[in-house]
Amino acid sequence: MKTISIINLKGGVAKTISSINIAHALAAKHGKKVLLIDNDKQGNTSKFFKVHGYDEPSIANVLTERNFDVKSAIKETEFKGLYILPANMNLLRADKEILLDVSRPQQTRLRKALEQIKDEYDYCVIDNAPDINMSVINALVASDDVLVPVKIDRFTFDGLEQLVEQIEDVKEFNSGLVLRGCFVTMFQRNTVNKQGDKYLREHTSYPLFNTVIRKTVRVDQSTFEGLPLLATRKSTAGEDYESLVREYLGEVLVSDTKGGARHGEI
Repeated sequence: MKTISIINLKGGVAKTISSINIAHALAAKHGKKVLLIDNDKQGNTSKFFKVHGYDEPSIANVLTERNFDVKSAIKETEFKGLYILPANMNLLRADKEILLDVSRPQQTRLRKALEQIKDEYDYCVIDNAPDINMSVINALVASDDVLVPVKIDRFTFDGLEQLVEQIEDVKEFNSGLVLRGCFVTMFQRNTVNKQGDKYLREHTSYPLFNTVIRKTVRVDQSTFEGLPLLATRKSTAGEDYESLVREYLGEVLVSDTKGGARHGEI
């Protein structure tokens, strides 16, 4: 199972929408069995798939309960091959409990839990909070790749330097973690966005995917419908997420074939 963390310390960049649609594209277009983990106390990914609540186990239980059976918290979605581990506000309490519990390792709990199911899924996609807390650190320690959605504005890379530093720190526990790349979301074909995109590609050192996710009203509509973009009528953003996943899989294939430095090695 290859695990991908979707994260940006800046809000409003379509992080949750990206996590949902990347996971769904892997399942729907590539026939993969995918586990989508909601790792944000707001629980928006869980709400999208109508599994948000407090009566059943969530990722908070996975992170705080010793020898917890992670399978008991995973829910099946209505979309073939796509499963979800939900979150709720209990994750806020879980972050505090992890810090207070020094009786066992704090940073490797999610990785250890996912080892229970590593042969049952092809991919795991983690939707992370825009924060660096213990649950996010656990996600990075459990991940192979990091993908960073960015929106073109004057604050595009706010927090990215800190995120890169955190990735380097996490390598003490996960030496194979790679910043696979950033990808532009909510892209509009106007002068500002075109110039901004060109600047990012020519004047920054961060790896950047060729695919951009175009801004469309279908994205907002999909959140009300609870349907991933590729499960609704044709949309430009849906096509873009499909293209992004193909590009990502191509990068993975190249790196695995070469067995050497990868696209986003930092």
